[in-house]
Amino acid sequence: MNSFYTNYKGIIWLLAGIIAGSIAGLIFGQRVSILKPIGEIFLNLLFTAVIPLVFFSIASAIGGLKETSKLSKMMAVMALVFLATVLISASLTILAVRIFPIHEHMVAATLKETIVKKPFGDQITQLLTTGEFFELLSRKSMLAMIIFSVLTGFATLRAGTAGTAFSAFLQAGNEVFKHVFVIIMKLAPVGLGAYFAYQVGVFGPQLFGTYARSLGIYYGVGAFYFVFLFSFYAFVAGGIKGIKKYWKNNIVPSATAVGTCSSIANIPANLEAAEKMGVPEYISNVTIPLGATLHKDGSSISSIIKMAVVFALFGKGFDSVETIVLALGMTVLVSIVEGGIPNGGYVGELLFISAYGFPPEALPPAMIIGTLVDPMATLLNSTGDTVAAMLVTRFTEGKHWLSVKKQKESEIPKEA
Repeated sequence: MNSFYTNYKGIIWLLAGIIAGSIAGLIFGQRVSILKPIGEIFLNLLFTAVIPLVFFSIASAIGGLKETSKLSKMMAVMALVFLATVLISASLTILAVRIFPIHEHMVAATLKETIVKKPFGDQITQLLTTGEFFELLSRKSMLAMIIFSVLTGFATLRAGTAGTAFSAFLQAGNEVFKHVFVIIMKLAPVGLGAYFAYQVGVFGPQLFGTYARSLGIYYGVGAFYFVFLFSFYAFVAGGIKGIKKYWKNNIVPSATAVGTCSSIANIPANLEAAEKMGVPEYISNVTIPLGATLHKDGSSISSIIKMAVVFALFGKGFDSVETIVLALGMTVLVSIVEGGIPNGGYVGELLFISAYGFPPEALPPAMIIGTLVDPMATLLNSTGDTVAAMLVTRFTEGKHWLSVKKQKESEIPKEA
């Protein structure tokens, strides 16, 4: 019994905090909003630590490689895995909407968020780059920072022996910030418990309001995808052993994702879980941070639900071939442009509303749905990155990767 507690005490305390917070939210309702600052302090600590952690993990993973052809293959496989899983989640949701059509009248509500529509070129520029170096340190510039980290890693690789000292610095930074995350996670039971209390107490009642049917479809599809499709992906990656490895190490990432509603805040938990799953560091250190920004199965599902709701609001059918093909294309685009921060999908909503030619009145319903599905969306977005890393490993390292002794990222074997 003592050994069980020793092995799982972190998870036990985390779940205890979450359960206690959820119960407090149900009992005291909106009065638990007084606990929100405690949850935000924990979340801010994660956000502060995650920027240097992602930089060091990506730059050190690439800079420490000896076989650049291995990296090229891994990046190509990663792109295909990301695209395939996003399209599968979107197609599954389209099927669900056909089986359970969203046809009732929905009253559009007014939100306080101000949306500034920018030209598409400006959006792409802002997404990929920043005007100043210090702006890379903001989580709002996550993709730009990841691109800079990749460039730094390749530059270290190209520098050869002249860059040995810098490569060692990147490796040391990666190890140091892993431990920073471990220290911060000591506060997780209290921080996540407070945040769960706030979410349940403040947002829980809205789930039974006007948007109940669309939310029911989303959470139903999301739960099915989370349990069955992720298990299927893990099976493809490593058979029955892969399924066991995935779910055994997916508890903490899942709880952190739901509690924080942020894929970026969940990167440290995913990196630690991927290591325990047996994913090589050179794959996890690139796939997971990139996935937090570019790979969003949960956002793919919510994108389709939002489109179906908007079509129902304006009395249009969401069933023609042209509409479905455009929906799939927009879903992939939305998955790329959405930021990895809470409620960060407004730009994506503007994109699909503009693509279908809907008036501005179509925006508030889509925003409301995006806010209410955020916990499940983040759960799928974030924990989907670890199973994606397993798939990338399977198609990069071969089908027996789980049986191979884990190697350091600088000791990657040559390709056959």
